Amino acid sequence: MATSWRGNRRAALGLGMASVMAGAVACSSSGGSDQGSGSVKAPSGTLQFLVSSGDASDKAFRQVNAAFEKKYPKVTVKFSAVPNQNFSASRSSRLTAKNVDLTLAQPKEVPGYASGSAESDDSVAADGGLFVDLSNQSFLKRFQPSVMDAIRYKGKSYTVPTGLSYYTGVFYNKTLFDKYGLKIPTTWSEFQHVVATLKSKGATPLGIGGKEGWPAGLDMIAAVQSLYPSAKDKQQLTEQLWKKQVSLADGKQLEVLQRVKSLYDAAQKNFPGVSSASIPSEFAAGNFAMTVDGTWNQTTYAAAVGSKFDFGYFPLPASENAADNSTLGGKVELRMAVASNGPNKDAALAYLDFFSQPDIYKQFVKTSGFAPAEPNIPANAFLKSIAKYTSPFSPAWDTVWVPNSDAGQAAVYPFNYPAIAPMGKGSPEQAAQEAQKAWTQA
Repeated sequence: MATSWRGNRRAALGLGMASVMAGAVACSSSGGSDQGSGSVKAPSGTLQFLVSSGDASDKAFRQVNAAFEKKYPKVTVKFSAVPNQNFSASRSSRLTAKNVDLTLAQPKEVPGYASGSAESDDSVAADGGLFVDLSNQSFLKRFQPSVMDAIRYKGKSYTVPTGLSYYTGVFYNKTLFDKYGLKIPTTWSEFQHVVATLKSKGATPLGIGGKEGWPAGLDMIAAVQSLYPSAKDKQQLTEQLWKKQVSLADGKQLEVLQRVKSLYDAAQKNFPGVSSASIPSEFAAGNFAMTVDGTWNQTTYAAAVGSKFDFGYFPLPASENAADNSTLGGKVELRMAVASNGPNKDAALAYLDFFSQPDIYKQFVKTSGFAPAEPNIPANAFLKSIAKYTSPFSPAWDTVWVPNSDAGQAAVYPFNYPAIAPMGKGSPEQAAQEAQKAWTQA
């Protein structure tokens, strides 16, 4: 989602962009090894590393940091993991102050049919030389070519992937399903049957953490995945919306929000006030049977559940066509970028080289729970259990959608899930009409 680097990650660099860009251009014009010579210098000094926080990924990064410092004792890694909602502002201020070497970014090309206002700040920053062009760095060859192709920007590589995640699925309590004779639903009707059965047994079907706003958007992204299952479907919808050939207030577009409302109705009481951080422990406590969340959190769920019960993961089946519900939507995870105006680019490049070494990377994905972006790195048992849903790879909606910054808050996603009660005050129809009005007036 737009407010989170665990969802859309369309972070704004803020009011400091102009000064940051000016400094970046001055720095990049000087040339030197930082512009992708392919060699990695022996590092020293302090490496300042800023990421958006996640329990499992933070732990995995800290393990790499410790191993990196052991190999390079002249380097001290100053690692900062800030809450998702604060990452944009933190990164902006750090880049402006020129006191960050390694951070996260995801520049993305804008299709020709979209206006210039849709271009993300990360893209503007890459164009202006704010991020180091890593294209000639030899360590990029360790990653799957298809993954690198997916994140290349205007023919260049500015970022290094940490892994892959999927987030249009449902964590479910297998033990509870077995108790009530429930099977993994493959259609919307079957999912509704599961919900009705759980309610009849006095169990809360679904848990949602809505306090931060964006986690509830995972339910929306999951609904889009089934109703627009392929990359082509999503790309076509994006183009049709930009060209104003379809409306957000009718057809499948409205159906997305109607599905979201049904999910809200299946959730625990007062979920808009529940923090997303509490969801794994609440799930482990048996307070609800299912929750829509990303595979990046599977290690957190595993730690919380322990031996209490077995749990699994399946695609949210928002379509009545089972074939449309057979894939999980995903994305390339936290992508590391080197700040061109950072004080220690040599250490940043050495870190990326060290991080991508197969033995180090293997441990990282094991701890983080990400699916590997390098070949011949074994996936864990959980990821193996969902392999049938992840091949072929299907990009999630927020990785395809091109927002228009002039459209207004109601059409940011553009499916206006925050306006639906109890997150907001309206019905799906009212939320969709608000979004359509905001979109057409942009």
